[in-house]
This record gives sequence, C-alpha cells and structure tokens, in this order.
Amino acid sequence: MVYASRIIINHSKKLKHVSTLLRREHVVAVRGFSNSTQPSLTGREDMLKVRLNYSPVERISRCSASNVPMPGGISAMSTKSMTGPTFFREYISSQMRSVRGFSSGSDLPPHQEIGMPSLSPTMTEGNIARWLKKEGDKVAPGEVLCEVETDKATVEMECMEEGYLAKIVKEEGTKEIQVGEVIAITVEDEEDIQKFKDYTPSSSTPPAAPEEKPAPSPPKEEKVEKVEKPASAPEAKTSKPSSTPSEDRIFASPLAKKLAEDNNVPLSSIKGTGPEGRIVKADVEEFLASRGKETTATPSKPTDSKVPALDYVDIPHTQIRKVTASRLAFSKQTIPHYYLTVDTCVDKLMGLRSQLNSFQEASGGKRISVNDLVIKAAALALRKVPQCNSSWTDEYIRQFSNVNINVAVQTENGLYVPVVKDADKKGLSKIGEEVRFLAQKAKENSLKPEDYEGGTFTVSNLGGPFGIKQFCAVINPPQAAILAIGSAEKRVVAGSGPDQFNVSSYMSVTLSCDHRVIDGAIGAEWLKAFKGYIETPESMLL
Repeated sequence: MVYASRIIINHSKKLKHVSTLLRREHVVAVRGFSNSTQPSLTGREDMLKVRLNYSPVERISRCSASNVPMPGGISAMSTKSMTGPTFFREYISSQMRSVRGFSSGSDLPPHQEIGMPSLSPTMTEGNIARWLKKEGDKVAPGEVLCEVETDKATVEMECMEEGYLAKIVKEEGTKEIQVGEVIAITVEDEEDIQKFKDYTPSSSTPPAAPEEKPAPSPPKEEKVEKVEKPASAPEAKTSKPSSTPSEDRIFASPLAKKLAEDNNVPLSSIKGTGPEGRIVKADVEEFLASRGKETTATPSKPTDSKVPALDYVDIPHTQIRKVTASRLAFSKQTIPHYYLTVDTCVDKLMGLRSQLNSFQEASGGKRISVNDLVIKAAALALRKVPQCNSSWTDEYIRQFSNVNINVAVQTENGLYVPVVKDADKKGLSKIGEEVRFLAQKAKENSLKPEDYEGGTFTVSNLGGPFGIKQFCAVINPPQAAILAIGSAEKRVVAGSGPDQFNVSSYMSVTLSCDHRVIDGAIGAEWLKAFKGYIETPESMLL
C-alpha cells in the first residue's frame, strides 16, 4: 500500500489537485488506504488540513460510497477496500457508464433509461400509440419498440442497443409525454429484469430542486408587509367616519312612502327633488311613469319554463388536431396575409387530360387528375418566379432551389400535408402516383417525417372533391404562399362578334401570400405564369 501511494503521488499530476476534486464531488470513494500511507502524504498534509480542516487520510476514510453524493448517471461503487489500480479501473468504468446514461442507484444493476425521442423539428411532446415489445422481451438494434404519435404522424421508434426490456414506464395510450421523459428501461442481463419491477425513473425528481432556491427570500416579504400595513391603516381610519347614520337614511314624505310601498318600488332607486333631496309624491309618480314597462315585465320571468339542457359529446383533441390548431393560429396572428384571385379557362386543360388518360388506359397506367396538372403548373410557375418559393426569417429571406409541393389531404384523423419533392422535374404520371400513395398513407395514419417535411409551397384543392367555387387558404408556416383551387364551372362569355357568345369552363384560384416575402406585384406575376400554364397546358410538356 505504501508503494502504491508513493507511485500515485510521484507520477500522477491529477492528484496534485485532489482537494479540488473532492470539493467538486466528482472523485470516487476510496476506503482502502491504511495508516501506513500517512508518512508518504506529509508533503501535502498541511495544505489539506488548512482547506479541509482534517488530514488527507481522515478525509479519504470519511468519503465512503454511502455518503458521497455521486453525479447523475454514475453507478455507486462498492464499499469494500480496493487498491490503487482497482480504484482507477472502477473510476474509468463508472465514467463509461455515465456516458451510456446508466442510473446512479446503488441497489440497481446497470441499465439504460429510454426517453421520448424528438421525431420531428416541431415536436415537443408525443403519445404512446402502441407497444410492440412487452416487458421481458429481448431487443436488438433496429427492432421496433413502440409506435409514437407525434405532432404530425404516427412513427415507429426503434431500439438502439441490444438487451432486455425490463420496465415500461409509460403504458400504451399515455398522452402528452414531454420529449426526453423516460418511457422505458432496458438492461443487459435477463436476470436483472425483476429488479426493476417497482422502478421509478430518477428523472422525475430533479425538477423539484430549483423550487427550493427562493427559500432565503422570506425576510424581504416581511419588510414589504411592514411597509404595507401603515399604508392600509389610514384607509381603515378614513372609512369609519364615512359610515354615518344620517347618510344612509333616505328622506321622503309620508305620501311618497305609501305610494312607493303600494307599487313595490324601493326608495333608494328614486331621486328626490324636494328640499335637501327629499322624495315627494311627484318623484314617485315620475319614476312609475318612466319605468312602468320594466316593472310590469319582471313578474313574468318566474313563470317561464326552464330551458332544457343541451345534449353534447366532448371529443378529445388528437395530437394532429392540436398541432393544426396551434400552427394555423400562429400563421394568422403573425403572418400578414393578402389574397389574389384569378379565373382560368380550363377547356384546353380538360382536352389534354382526356388525351393523356386515353394513353394511360391503353398502357395500363393510372388516370391523371386535374389536381396533378395543377401541381405541375404550380411547380413550373415557382421555377419561373422563384421569389414565391421562399420563407421569412428575422435575419433574411431564404429562397429555395428545390420546388417541393405540399398537398393538403383531409382524413378522419385531421388535415395532413404530404410533400411531392422536386415536382418541377417530374412527369404528370409520376406526380399522380406519388400523390395517391401519400394520400393513402395519410388516411392510414402511417406517414413518416420524410413524407411531409421539406415543403416550400402548398396546394389546397376544395373544388374537385367538394365543389367549392372559391376560398382563401391559410399559409402553412414557414412557407410564404399557398394556392387555393376552386371548382370548374361553365360560363357564358362574349365571342368575337357583337352577337356571338361562347360557353367555356373557368376555374377560380386564390393565392394567399406573406406580404413580408412576396409583394403584390410578385404575387400577380406568379399567378400570371400559373394561368399561362393552365390555359396552354402543352407548354408544361416541353
């Protein structure tokens, strides 16, 4: 032991600052040094006595594993005696455990706490939709532990390390779990599972610590109370003389009193015009004449029958509904919207669509919808007017090179906006295929983050499916514009001659713009380009 301590003192520069390490409470407890090591420590004994008020050996002997506070994530060490090499081996291993996130409970074996992950940029909390593993199951990297309902979709959560699922902290169906909150515990050895039967996560205790800091402040509150008491005292003194019997008394003539009693009129509601404010007969008669209608209407209220209670059902908010509400409220409150509407003739568009669908049916492909043509036209217009393919930040306007179109899809669970990436570079059949695939995933609530993130512009179509003529959509932040598509309807339009009239199909579209990013002239220029692609659809194929 003397040899080991001499090696440590002569060759370890870190032990020169042993007092600092002990004061920071990050040193590991040591109880194995014998008294024979004391002479070899005399060179630093005076310094330690001054700083710690007792000798190094006394300090080390008092630092047992049971009373030394350990930092979070480091497992407590055994109290048996250990030599120098054992000490450093245990210290290094304990530091490795802290990196891997193991608990500091001395009565528990090494384990890992799995927290609620952040599965999207805007996610702050999530719900456990379904556990695919149960307690005691073996897990391996890449295996799905559970399904997490995020703010936009239901996502599978995979295991990162091999081991056993010892404890499910958040049961299936638990809602509003904050990101980082512990949801499960895994262990390396199967025999350690039973030790976590009644386990409670340690992460639930630290938040209470900061609340204890304001404890020294009560003396200040006492001073405030002492100052406030003299201020309230004069108010009490001044209020006493004001309540005199003479001021509470109402003076009225006997005839006025009798007339008021016969008509159930309180004298306090009548203003007297007699000497010194006395109420006379004329005052009561004037009051009855002016307020007669009200006094006659009041007796009928008690005869009214009770209003039957409304029959209703409270529907709990889903995660997607809460996120949609908060994002749209944020959009309308912070983004200065303005709207531009234009009517586009879709006769040529419908003709081109019929020709393309005949080719698709002949080759066994899927039919192309009007919405597919609208997405393609919007993407090409964004490439021609890139100012509309931007977003606002406090420092700059970010203009995107990629044209990624979000498509609004309504489902039973709520509104989803999956994204068609690089829509300007894809053909109509490819766009239609992706839209159908993403819409089906949205209805099944199986969209992944990559299916709806990264959009730069949004298209919302209520015309074809619902027959809405025209509407104004709310911008989807952080985007700067959204296009609202109405239904196509036949209209009578003037022909080339004075008495000639033609019938054409027109579709109303409205562009909602963020005025911080898109000026009115820029929005009009984009609509002009979009209208050109719709009315001459052959240009989209070039």
